[in-house]
This record gives sequence, structure tokens and C-alpha cells, in this order.
Amino acid sequence: MRVSLKSLTLNFCERYSEKLLILIYIVKSWFMAMTVANLIINTLADLGVKRVYGVPGDSINPLVDALRTQKRIEFIQTRHEEGAALEAAFEAKFTGQVTACMGTSGPGSIHLINGLYEAKMSRVPVIALTGQVETDLLYQDYFQEVDLNRLFDDVSVFNAQIINPDSAFAIVKRAYRESMSKRGVSHLTLPVDILRKNAVPGAIDNFSFKFPKTIVDAKPAEEMINASENPLIFIGRGAFGLSDQIGKFAEKIGAPIIYSVNSKGVVDDNDPKVMGPLGLLGSKPAVEAMKNADLLILLGTIFPYVSFINDKAKVIQVDIDTANIGKRVRVDLPYQCTVSDFLSSVSPEEKAKKFYSKFSEDKKDWISNLEKLESDMSTPIKPEFLTSAISRKADKDAVFIVDTGNVTVWSTRDIRGGTQRTFLLSPWLGTMGVGIPGAVGTSFATDRQVIAITGDGSFAMTMMELITAKKYSRPVKIAVYNNSKLGMIKFEEEIMGYPEWGVDLLNPDFSKIAEAIGIKGIRVEDPNKLEAAIDEFLKFDGPAVLDTVIFANERPMPPKLVFSQVKGYVTSILREKLE
Repeated sequence: MRVSLKSLTLNFCERYSEKLLILIYIVKSWFMAMTVANLIINTLADLGVKRVYGVPGDSINPLVDALRTQKRIEFIQTRHEEGAALEAAFEAKFTGQVTACMGTSGPGSIHLINGLYEAKMSRVPVIALTGQVETDLLYQDYFQEVDLNRLFDDVSVFNAQIINPDSAFAIVKRAYRESMSKRGVSHLTLPVDILRKNAVPGAIDNFSFKFPKTIVDAKPAEEMINASENPLIFIGRGAFGLSDQIGKFAEKIGAPIIYSVNSKGVVDDNDPKVMGPLGLLGSKPAVEAMKNADLLILLGTIFPYVSFINDKAKVIQVDIDTANIGKRVRVDLPYQCTVSDFLSSVSPEEKAKKFYSKFSEDKKDWISNLEKLESDMSTPIKPEFLTSAISRKADKDAVFIVDTGNVTVWSTRDIRGGTQRTFLLSPWLGTMGVGIPGAVGTSFATDRQVIAITGDGSFAMTMMELITAKKYSRPVKIAVYNNSKLGMIKFEEEIMGYPEWGVDLLNPDFSKIAEAIGIKGIRVEDPNKLEAAIDEFLKFDGPAVLDTVIFANERPMPPKLVFSQVKGYVTSILREKLE
């Protein structure tokens, strides 16, 4: 008797149905199950994280292996965890998207802290993944055991330890959401035994972090602006990407535009309405415009140096964060909304009298004074001459990573150009050494020319990240201002009435250090050879270091600053030195 294949199959399935179900469950579980480490990396990849910066180590080795076995997130092996955190922070500054860094238990995680404070204070989204000893060894003073949750509590907007594999997915997803929505650091402590346990992934929701459009009551602002004779627009980083809107609004009401150093590049320095930055690093026309204004329109700024603010003028403040409104100055008319929503909603009358035209001569004089310094070809090389030459020869859409110190002053004043250029610095933490890692991190996210402007003191702090640039072929350009001094500290000592002391630096030839790593190194001391050296430096196809020996005693204060606006920031000693 012939038996059909179909009958045999049905009989087999009936007889072994229970065992088949078990086998299917085992196969399904085998394919679905993953370790907590794999789950973390896969979830971050699903959420759009592109890179994890860090140094491998014992308690995060499961994470490192999880990175090895997938291709969606790139692992960037840095040479120091501080460099990893700074690279992640600057990539996040440039893109506005979440980046990640990691460190092993104890010292590796501790090294992340400074770079994470950079992210916190600049309000950019970074996830920090830190290893920890096994859970059964916690609180026994084990090797490299540090209370990481306590250590990271202040720097984080979200701070958690994964202790149950079943909750790992939800915690990772929340860490991402908190970083994006609160614009800050999320920290996850990851005991190594938990990383090795199995977990089942969940589904990624459709994340959306666009601020809802705010209904703006335009009438009060319109009335206040219409009644003003001398309105002034003061912008911060919250105005990023809105140069056209700001320009049209300013033209309509005749307002000069000034900005915080953190928002350089948001508006075009060549625009006749733009007077430059305010503050100790700022310009005389910006100070004069502030002094003569009767209405201040603060757009996305919480400028900290309140001594420069005209306390007699009325104030409209626009900020998405209600905690920022009134934080620094008295506010007459607050708007909690995006700068874009405010500018789109408020339509005051056009003013025939353009207040900004009052400062045309001040701006011309200011630029003229800067250009005299920028054209000084004396020896040693003047920092203004160096900066101006870099500005002229850099790409029109170059990204400048500006380190902390006197280089911040030269970059703010002497690098000019349109809104195509981007400027990233350490505006709130003011940490030295952000130049090299900041350039490396930013370069992963763009094909644009990335140039770091750094002092010799800052360069030496993080120069090991040149190795990272070489390893990953990042074509960053690092311009070193080499005066063998901690120049800003020297100046601060002088204005406080102290003698110069403790600021001399023993510097190697930084170009030779670059060459030892396999990076193009150029050293220049002759001003007549500087422009050719910059051409070679910027056109080189790969990472390059330009080590320029500059004049050590150039004072960073602006020429002919209006001292009445400086108040508590500059003493009579400084006044005597600049007269």
C-alpha cells in the first residue's frame, strides 16, 4: 500500500508535536537571545548612535566584543578616556545627536568625567557607559571598585545601574530619551556579570524630540519694540541656524546684532548690522551698542557676564527653557518658546531710523585696528597675523574647533567669514585641551575641513589623541600657537597685580612629535614663510600639525576697549597697561 508523503509528514508531526514545539522554541530562543552587552549596542544602533569612543578594559570587554560582532556602530579606540568623552561631546555639539563614550571600572570611568562635564555645561546629548565589578563583589572594596552612580550623579541628567537583564532594554531606551530631551549626559553603570547575561530585546518606538510649536502672544512684544527707539538683538547658541530670520527681523526694527562668543558663526560678521561679540573677548562696537540701547531682545542666550549688560534698558527674553528666563537679568517680557517661533510670530512696525547705523564708524574703526594688528609681520610672529592668515586661507565652510586660552581671543576677533563657517569651543567649562579631541570627534561627522586652533599648553594636555587621528585617518588640521607660556594665565596674573610666575612652558618641537606619529608636521618661525606654510598645512591630504612660534607677550584684551563696561572684570592695573 502506497503511503503519501503528506500522510507521513502529518503522522510524524502528530507523534512528535510536543518535541517539535520544544525544538522550535529552542531554535527561536537561540536566535532571539543576546547578552545584555549585545542588547545595549544593538539598541543604541537602532536609536541612531553612530559611534562609541573609549578605551577597552576588563569590565567593559563584553561591550567591546558586542561592538566587534556588529557593523552599525563604529568603535573609536582613543588613547585616553578624557579624549573619548571630549570627542563624543564635540561630535554631539556639531550634529545635535546622541553620541556615546565608555570607560572601564575605576580609573577608566573617572577619566571620562571632565569631557562629560563639557557635554553637560554645553547641553549636548552624550551617553556614558561605564563598567563595574561583578555584583557579588560590590561594596567590598574590591579592585577598581568605585561608587560610579554617586560619582556621576552631578554630571548626569539620567543616572542608573543595570542590575536586571530584563530591564536593560527599557533603561537604555530611557537613557537615550533623557539625553535628547534634556540635552545632557545619561550615565549607565554596567556590572560585568550583568553584561554577560542573556536578555531579550524590545521594540524601538518612533522617537520624536522636536519641540512643539508654541503659540506666541505677539502683541506685547510688538508694542514694546514699536515703543523702543534703540532696540538691540543679543543672540546666543539657541539662535543657531536662524541667521536669515534674525537678519530680516533686525533690519525691520533697525537693531544692531551682538552675540555671545558661543554663538559666533550664527550671523555674518560682515553684515553691517552685526557688531560682534560682547564681553572681555568682545568688540568695542558691541559694547557701545549695548550701552546705548533702550531695549534688549535676548534670543537664546543666558550670557553670564552681567556686568556688560545695560541694566537700564527694558528686556525681552526668549528661551525654550523656563529655568533660563530671568536667570541673569531682570526680564520685562518673557517668552518660553523657540527663537524660531518667536521670530515667526512677532511682526513689529518697520522703523525708518536704523539704530545699527549709529555704530558704522565704530565698527569701521574696530576692524581697522584689528587689520593693523593682523598685517604686522614682525618677528616673533604675531598671533593676529597667524589667525588672519588661517582665516583667509581656510575653506569658506570650515569648522573651527577653538581651544581655551588666548587662542579663544584671537579666533573670536580675527577669524571672519559668513554663516557657512562653524565655531565650536568650550564656552561654559572653559577646559583646556579640547582642540585635538574636539577636532577628531567632529571630523567623524563631516566631510568639511576641520581646523583646531590650540595653544601650546592645551596641545600638550591631549596630544595623545593625534594617534587617534592617525589611526582612523581623520584629516584634521591642528594649528598650535607656540609661545612657551600659559599666556592667558600670565595675563590674569598681571591684571591681578601678581608677578608672572609658574607659566613658563618647556615645549618640544610639536611638528616632530606629529612626524613621529606619522602625521604631517610643519614648524614655522619666520613671518615671511608663514603663508606658504599655511597653504601646505591646509592642503595636505591627511592630518597635519602647524607648530608656529609666536610673540609671547601679546596682550589678549581688545584695543581701545570701553573700560566703563568692564567693571569688576578688569582692574585699574589693566587700564594702566593698555593706556
